[in-house]
Amino acid sequence: MSEHDQYFRVAGGARLAGEVQVGGAKNSVLKLMAAALLAEGVTTIRNCPDILDVPLMADVLRGLGCLVDFVGDVVRIDVPAELKFQADFPAVRQFRASVCVLGPLIARCQKAVVALPGGDAIGSRPLDMHQAGLRKLGARCAIEHGEVIAEADDLHGAEILLEFPSVGATENILMAAVLAKGQTVIENVAREPEIVDLCDMLGKMGAKIEGAGTSVIRVEGVARLDPVEHSVIGDRIVGATWGMAAALTGGDVQVNGVDPEHLRVVLGKLRDVGAHVVEGPNSFRVRQDERPRGVNYSTLPFPGFPTDLQPIAIALAAVSNGVSIITENVFEARFRFVEEMIRLGADAHADGHHAVVRGVPRLSSAPVWASDIRAAAGLVLAGLVADGVTEVHEVHHVDRGYPLFVENLNRLGAEVQRVDSGQ
Repeated sequence: MSEHDQYFRVAGGARLAGEVQVGGAKNSVLKLMAAALLAEGVTTIRNCPDILDVPLMADVLRGLGCLVDFVGDVVRIDVPAELKFQADFPAVRQFRASVCVLGPLIARCQKAVVALPGGDAIGSRPLDMHQAGLRKLGARCAIEHGEVIAEADDLHGAEILLEFPSVGATENILMAAVLAKGQTVIENVAREPEIVDLCDMLGKMGAKIEGAGTSVIRVEGVARLDPVEHSVIGDRIVGATWGMAAALTGGDVQVNGVDPEHLRVVLGKLRDVGAHVVEGPNSFRVRQDERPRGVNYSTLPFPGFPTDLQPIAIALAAVSNGVSIITENVFEARFRFVEEMIRLGADAHADGHHAVVRGVPRLSSAPVWASDIRAAAGLVLAGLVADGVTEVHEVHHVDRGYPLFVENLNRLGAEVQRVDSGQ
């Protein structure tokens, strides 16, 4: 029975309480695995999350000639002297992070052929900025027959201004620039903690990078990089999901393994809804004693409120006291989630970039369908505060972003089962 034939059965009326451990960041580990391509030899990455995308990325690297093995949460990547430059096999098309091998391949091989990725149904993700940046560095780029084709005789430093602080474009341009001749200055770059994590690993490998975490990154190209050991930062989106789940269910959850500095705006919003939030060195605790208050959310690139948490914010708003307005500034198709929330009895409507949600005391169970990783998590959490039993379909999405999702929920006091559709 494939995971596509499974659904979650979620019993309503749960209050989440206890501790949860968060693993490495999904949005970091895949890029760190790609960065390993920049150095011949064995790179070791620790604190890897147990999610579907990690073995998929391992398949991508194996297809390029690497040996990849896993022991627990450690992945070892043995990169050959002669890499293959064509990433056009099925694993590449299955998830969008695969496109981050483009920068390392053009840097190492002077040529790259990468199939256009699939992934979540949350809006268009054109590679225009990736290509424009690589062209500035001296590469010739085009999209032909569903593949990005890039080649360069020599990569050289350049001044690059991104029209939007795209995480993917920042990563690809950065990974190409570290082996380019001369200095590269990239302005209006993404400032996400995962970018800082990538820069930290590249720095250990011998790259010369300044400005990680700010809007301008300077790179002084070097002739070669060396393999390293590196530990992935905690997943702030997973951590925030558990914190918001505590507020949603009137619970009390201690979240370990995440730097609260990476969640300033989110923890501020939780305080606004009335939660008690206590921060530790690599942890935080959220306790919600009364019905949450309605607040407004506006998604923005880091350090703003993450677009990945927008579905969870809508689920929280659906049972909050008052009206919440959620503004989506990053991905245009993310409001599909609202239609599924309406099935669960939410008083909500979406119009373009805005969703207006009037909180109700309780949702009502119904069969619902997830369209992406975060929508899947949001619908399960909504099911926890619905009367009766909610069925959430297309659960394979959640496995791409949340390790041990059902096990953690049940440990915190929920009743959630993964059921084969034939049962």
